[in-house]
Amino acid sequence: MKSRTLRIVSIGIFIAAAISAVLPLPRAAASQLPYETYYKDGFGQLVHTQAAYIPAGIIGYNTAIPEIDKAEANGADALQLNQPKDLYIDQKDHVYIADTGNNRIVELDDKGDYVRQIKVEESPLKKPNGVYVNKNGDIYIADTGNNRVVRLDAAGKLLKQFGRPETDYIPASFKYDPVNLVVDKRGFLYVTSLGAFQGLVELDPEGQFVSFFGPNKVSFSAFDAFKRLVYTREMYQRELKKLPGAIANAAIDNEGFIYTVTKEVASGQIKKLNIAGLDQLRGKGDFASVEPVKAYGEVLSHRQAMNMNPQLSDITVDPSGNMTVIDTVWNIISQYDQNGNLLFFWGGDVITATSKTGVVKTPTAIANDSKGNLYVLDNTNNLIQVLRPSEFGSLVHQANALTQEGKYEESKPIWEEVHRLNTQYTPALIGLAKAAYKEQDFELAAQLFDQAGVVGGYSDSFWQNRLIWFQHNFGLAMNAALVAGVLFLTWGRLSRKLLPALGKGAWLRVDIPVAKKLGHVFTLIRNPVDGFYGIRHEQKASLLSSLIILAAAAAAFGYMQAGTSFVFNPKVHAGVDLLPQMVQFFGLWIGWVVSNYLVSSLLRGEGRFKDVFYGSSYALFPIILIGIPVTYLSNALTLDESAIFHFLRFAAILWVVLLTVWMVQGIHNYTFIESLFNIVVSIFTLLIIVILIFLFISLSYELVHFVKSIYQEVIIR
Repeated sequence: MKSRTLRIVSIGIFIAAAISAVLPLPRAAASQLPYETYYKDGFGQLVHTQAAYIPAGIIGYNTAIPEIDKAEANGADALQLNQPKDLYIDQKDHVYIADTGNNRIVELDDKGDYVRQIKVEESPLKKPNGVYVNKNGDIYIADTGNNRVVRLDAAGKLLKQFGRPETDYIPASFKYDPVNLVVDKRGFLYVTSLGAFQGLVELDPEGQFVSFFGPNKVSFSAFDAFKRLVYTREMYQRELKKLPGAIANAAIDNEGFIYTVTKEVASGQIKKLNIAGLDQLRGKGDFASVEPVKAYGEVLSHRQAMNMNPQLSDITVDPSGNMTVIDTVWNIISQYDQNGNLLFFWGGDVITATSKTGVVKTPTAIANDSKGNLYVLDNTNNLIQVLRPSEFGSLVHQANALTQEGKYEESKPIWEEVHRLNTQYTPALIGLAKAAYKEQDFELAAQLFDQAGVVGGYSDSFWQNRLIWFQHNFGLAMNAALVAGVLFLTWGRLSRKLLPALGKGAWLRVDIPVAKKLGHVFTLIRNPVDGFYGIRHEQKASLLSSLIILAAAAAAFGYMQAGTSFVFNPKVHAGVDLLPQMVQFFGLWIGWVVSNYLVSSLLRGEGRFKDVFYGSSYALFPIILIGIPVTYLSNALTLDESAIFHFLRFAAILWVVLLTVWMVQGIHNYTFIESLFNIVVSIFTLLIIVILIFLFISLSYELVHFVKSIYQEVIIR
């Protein structure tokens, strides 16, 4: 009996071991990965997710060379790559590697086995950096060392060479060093030349120059605008020229869109260009309202402190339009959908050059096959890491592809499963929100869009909810307005009959001094110059009334920052820290009062310090009068009415500015032109004060650090 039991147990263990060997559990494998996978929304909030890709093996490293091919491989028994720079995967999933150090192209089959090497014996390659294969099997090679592009047939025979184009449209200083290329369906070549800030070199099938394609634009800052305003021509000529970032690499998808990546820029590193060279990603993402110009290439928050931008070196696009890029600085792989929305990013810290499955020491190139696997070329370890989609990653890709195609109902159950697996994964919330909107469940859609932080989707859902509310309550609202109008007219008639002895408006009069001084703001509304003159010469304001208005304006400012609708202030999604903003508000206001008083004292102004203090407080009244109602109104508006919201906010700001001008004019007895000059000088003085404060703080910090260092030195010795 015991032996029979032992046999059954042994058989069971053997079967379980066999199943585990053949079908390893995805979750167990994911838990042992050498890297972490993350998602980051438009507000920078980081979420840890399940792995999107799992290491599937290594190819191109000591790959056996068949006996029949050893002769062309110089007798080598195994493939040894030497500083490879590029790879390409054709329709048969064959892998082509630009083996730069060995001056050849290596072809592997879909299993990673050696097929052949291509050296172009009739015109040998020299430091090839890029390779591309079209649908006919023709092979294009960026032969960098020979400053040319060569076209070979499927058998590797030389068909054509594309040297430096002979045209007057290319400046003589342009250095033609092809490092990468793509070819469209027409046979036009788009060549990436090393360091060429002019864009891709577009050639026709015969090698004639067409144009520079998809160049980046030069960044233009506020300081550049200032220099343009004040610099002379001679000063400009001595300035170093600002050049746009040079395109580092390019790819092309099945629809003919050309994708470029750029290293030396802080945003817009990825572009999806149509045939006219126009970027199709700009303003397309779910978080476009938060990030009008998106930055690509993700970096973990603890690494951002090093203040180094991502350096994207290559991009690949799968059949669904998902873009995957590699970062040569942080060794991070980032994946975005066809509209530029982040799906995942992952990477691990590399300490040694030892090869480890799934970890790339120096990612140089990336490509994907028809099965959705990613191939990452490691330039240091001379191998290719193969990553296969995990169960979670496959679900996300499937659901996102259906969403991008507009099949929201079909994507809903898949997004629900993704959300069940990871409730904090924002793309699942966005997908479910779009499905709810399609099903006309606008309340749920608004809730999900709000939770995900998508302004456009929330605004559209809110508009639909508001329309439904009006349709259901329009009659009630009109009746209430009619009753209110009747009551108002009735009260107007009765008040004239019942209160004749009190006199017109006498029942509203108050004898409280502070209330009278607070009521002086209405005089400023009717006649601002006389109102501020009254503050200076007729004691129409006091310290208490000024402090009350200042406190109310500060409170209104805080309400505007934290109470504005998510539609017009997306920052409220991640939370608004009012303390630094209130410090800035009071700091700038006090700095203005001090600087204006000092400047006015030198420019024969008649106002005393308290007059400037009182007048500057009363000038903030529009923030209370307009800011609070507009902020409250923002919760009933959508993006379609954004012009109304921004006009009212601008009106409040403009009114404060005008009151400030009239305050200086009335308090100091200036003309209008003198007031403007005084304000300009006061603002300049305020800037000097701010700079001096920063210098004082910096020097104080350095002094404390110096004293602390001396103290530690003395204690140690």
